[in-house]
Amino acid sequence: MAHYLEVRNLTKRFGDFTALRDVSLDIEEGEFVCFLGPSGCGKTTLLRAIAGLDPQSSGTIHQSGRDVSRLPPAKRDFGIVFQSYALFPNLTVGENVGYGLVSRRENKASILKRVTELLALVGLPDSAAKFPAQLSGGQQQRVALARALATSPGLLLLDEPLSALDARVRIRLRHEIKALQRTLGVTTIMVTHDQEEALTMADRIVVMNHGVVEQVGTPQEIYRRPESAFVADFVGTMNFLEGTLAAADQVEVNGLSFACPVQDGLALGQKVRLCIRPEDVRVRDLPADIANRLTIEVADLDFVGSFCRASLKGVNAPDVALVADFSSNLIRDLGVVQGGRLDVALPPDRLRVFAA
Repeated sequence: MAHYLEVRNLTKRFGDFTALRDVSLDIEEGEFVCFLGPSGCGKTTLLRAIAGLDPQSSGTIHQSGRDVSRLPPAKRDFGIVFQSYALFPNLTVGENVGYGLVSRRENKASILKRVTELLALVGLPDSAAKFPAQLSGGQQQRVALARALATSPGLLLLDEPLSALDARVRIRLRHEIKALQRTLGVTTIMVTHDQEEALTMADRIVVMNHGVVEQVGTPQEIYRRPESAFVADFVGTMNFLEGTLAAADQVEVNGLSFACPVQDGLALGQKVRLCIRPEDVRVRDLPADIANRLTIEVADLDFVGSFCRASLKGVNAPDVALVADFSSNLIRDLGVVQGGRLDVALPPDRLRVFAA
């Protein structure tokens, strides 16, 4: 069965620099997909290749069963919203939203009807006669979104649309865009370097690094089961312990042995990185025979509102350093203080192991 968007073996070169390396990807109809990664990883280049704004050097793109690999942007079925809004300052809000419909020579009555319903949809029903300069950044981005949706495109492309906004507006628009996408059912691709944005908005996340796709998965899969050390480090906060694979299900770190899931593709004696999330460090109700138990000292406590981030170091292995997130209740109930000692456990099912 064909996918709505099929990207196959896409490579993009700028002179001697390869921005995309043999990227293949499938996106389903109605999905909200985020391209996530650091600056220079290739995520915007991939979006622009899909739009035809920066055609690929090799590879193919099929949209809804149609080969669009070499079509100019005007012949492709998409709407796009840029970080900079890119509104026409000399046109009113209504004229900006209806611009694509005018270009298609739609009649005035149908344009007015479409503009009115879209402005209502993005929460700006009384702004048609205003000019962009009279609106806030968040309102301008809503206008840009309405303009991108005016022609009822099959694909909506969002190029870091929220990064120019302040934090509070960004969070509000995040929820609005996702709700709008669900209402319309439009297939959407958003480029972002903000992991929280991707985790809260996406149905699936495409994590990119150095022009390749590191992992594709749901937010839960990306966060809970990263497939590479890069993904583990880039998405969320992660503890890394350097060690050696002593057995298929055991890693030695500074003289301590940690039970871990059976590892494939790693050789005994190989240098590895043992990973665990701060919230997965277990403190309460530790049975006597629990795996991966160790006594730690609380080196530092940082209050972060609803929880405290604790810096921990092993009492018998001071080179073993971790950060753990402790709830305010746990801090109170167990009397956790800076300089104090307690036992913690690293649950084997929450550990990940990667080649060093």
